[in-house]
Amino acid sequence: MAEQHNGTGNPTGHSKIDTTTPHSARIWNYWMGGKDNYPVDREAGDAYIKVFPGIVTLAKESRRFLIRAVAHLAGERGVHQFLDIGTGLPTMQNTHEVAQRIAPDSRIVYVDNDPLVLVHARALLVNTTPEGVTTYLDADLHDPDRIIAGAKNVLNFNEPIVVMFMGILGHVADFDEARAIVARVVAAVPSGSYLLLWDSTNTSEGFDEAQQGYDDTGAVPYILRSPDQVARFFDGLDLLEPGVVSISQWQPDGAEGFAAVDGYGAVARKP
Repeated sequence: MAEQHNGTGNPTGHSKIDTTTPHSARIWNYWMGGKDNYPVDREAGDAYIKVFPGIVTLAKESRRFLIRAVAHLAGERGVHQFLDIGTGLPTMQNTHEVAQRIAPDSRIVYVDNDPLVLVHARALLVNTTPEGVTTYLDADLHDPDRIIAGAKNVLNFNEPIVVMFMGILGHVADFDEARAIVARVVAAVPSGSYLLLWDSTNTSEGFDEAQQGYDDTGAVPYILRSPDQVARFFDGLDLLEPGVVSISQWQPDGAEGFAAVDGYGAVARKP
């Protein structure tokens, strides 16, 4: 499972929020210590942990990766526009909070089409800085043209933009389609923009087993891909050091090494 598992691939769209079927964004929220979840989510989350305890560490490391990468891009790279596609439920240190703490004029567009996420968006938007902009776009992951059109109402597509796919692309079952979605959005942003992406990987037998058990509950399934497949999303871009690695090992804080987790990602610049 991956952090966003939030319904950008959910065919139910804006139907009434279902509290009888496990919802991956709510489960992820539970693993992160949040309160936006229901008994069915906690039950599914606990069942997942029994098979694959490493999911809790992966959840925490995915947020740490976001924090480090966004801080690096807003600070050292000087990019103050972020298009966060498949944002999921707000947790701690969300994209706009990290970016605007460093560059108060940062503009952030969150994209999702999950009704639960959109309900929580209103509360999140009040925390933006006076100089910056934080907004939500109701659009589906499978419709990159709609995402681009909506983002152009807020972001300046003549200036560099960070395009973010954070643990979301497993909702696209066909790998070629997933690559095409990423390529379409990256093609729309100018030279000097960045792709920030990670996804859960099939690098642990326990992870595969736990994910299959989750999929069998009737929830929206998620495809675990290989690190090599994750690397293909960055074709044609200039990878920042250390390249495509386990997200816990991407420019980690401190001098000590960090154990690898079953999620791989990178940051890359568009030439």
